Amino acid sequence: MATGTEPHAQPRTRGVNAPTRAAIPDRHLRTDRWWLAPACTVAGLLAFIGYSTWRAFSDADYYHAPYVSPFYSPCLADRCATMRSGPNWDLFGSWWGLSPALLILVFPLGFRLTCYYYRKAYYRGFWSSPPACAVAEPRARYTGETRLPLLLQNAHRYFFYASALVAAVLTYDTVLAFRDESYGWGHMGLGTLVFLANAVLIWAYTLSCHSCRHIIGGRLKHFSKHPVRYRMWGWVSRLNHHHAKFAWASLISVALVDLYVYLLASGAFDDPRFF
Repeated sequence: MATGTEPHAQPRTRGVNAPTRAAIPDRHLRTDRWWLAPACTVAGLLAFIGYSTWRAFSDADYYHAPYVSPFYSPCLADRCATMRSGPNWDLFGSWWGLSPALLILVFPLGFRLTCYYYRKAYYRGFWSSPPACAVAEPRARYTGETRLPLLLQNAHRYFFYASALVAAVLTYDTVLAFRDESYGWGHMGLGTLVFLANAVLIWAYTLSCHSCRHIIGGRLKHFSKHPVRYRMWGWVSRLNHHHAKFAWASLISVALVDLYVYLLASGAFDDPRFF
């Protein structure tokens, strides 16, 4: 009986080179462009990270009545309280000297970083863990999410509550986009439609979250005894089927809304007004 110490014993390896696997010299047998999806993921996330970092630290051109950038709403410091027609939460007062966006972006950022879909996307794109289906990752050990910092992924359900609150604030900002400071309610410009589309996509992404689905229908042994929750669970489950699409669509829309407000505030063009 071989013990692993004989001169001709096979080395104890794992993954595609394990002794119990077929002796195939190739790392995988895929012939399609499997690398395209993780490459696009890396490019898209890096583009958003670069843009959002620049805008978060710029601390300028984020308000043009009646629009306020979603990166800076709500304002939690009094340094920008006079720039909003609506109420603000001056929780940090005047001592906060950095960009107000840094107080807000931590919540949607944490929600997206711990999102089940985004975890799969950037694990594959940035860490090759694994790079694609049926393609082995370039490391022998796998610890999953049992160690720091990946152990913090379990906080996803708590970031969901914070992100739902942020989505409510963005909805409130969308309502304010129908109000002109000079003429009152009834204003509608191109920015109003941009804000409305973004609010819908943000809610679609938030409500299609796996944590939301579990909150609504989890821990139920008999759906028949909870018909309302069962119906809501069915709705969220249908949204959950498109969670990846909502994740990318809402990521793009929130950046476009901020860019639109930036162009208005910097004087690049005027908001086309319908009425």
